[in-house]
Amino acid sequence: MAASEQLSPLITEDAIAYREALPDGGVLLGLDLGTKTIGTALCDAQWSFATAAKTLPKGKFGRDKEALGAICQARSVAGLVLGLPLNMDGSAGPRAQASRSFARNLAVLGLPVLLWDERWSTTSAERDLIAQDFSRAKRAERIDSHAAAVILQGAIDRLAGGVF
Repeated sequence: MAASEQLSPLITEDAIAYREALPDGGVLLGLDLGTKTIGTALCDAQWSFATAAKTLPKGKFGRDKEALGAICQARSVAGLVLGLPLNMDGSAGPRAQASRSFARNLAVLGLPVLLWDERWSTTSAERDLIAQDFSRAKRAERIDSHAAAVILQGAIDRLAGGVF
């Protein structure tokens, strides 16, 4: 294995490989990457439940990296779960390519990254917020972080369940 490969963290869509990279579990940071914002969510170290966290304004990657790095450090994050916006037929379009590129850039944080299918995450988050009687304005403020929680919960359900 080349030295550059040893320094590069795992970036994968394979839940088994990701699970093997984190044998002791640990807090995970879920991300819903939008064009204007980055929704964040965190889960407990045992991968039981995901909770919506901050919605960050998306800007230049240096600023995004700094904000995400601060969250990772403050919460002792072991890995990242980044939503992968696939088309409904499962194919990858420009937004999926942008997410993959963002994941490669996140390698500077030194954490494994799981790219997780995020189809229906925003719809599910919106439905949950409506059920909680959030106003349209409050839903707009919180939708991205709640979508990140939906993405992260789906991933940890798969990871913690151990059925592959």
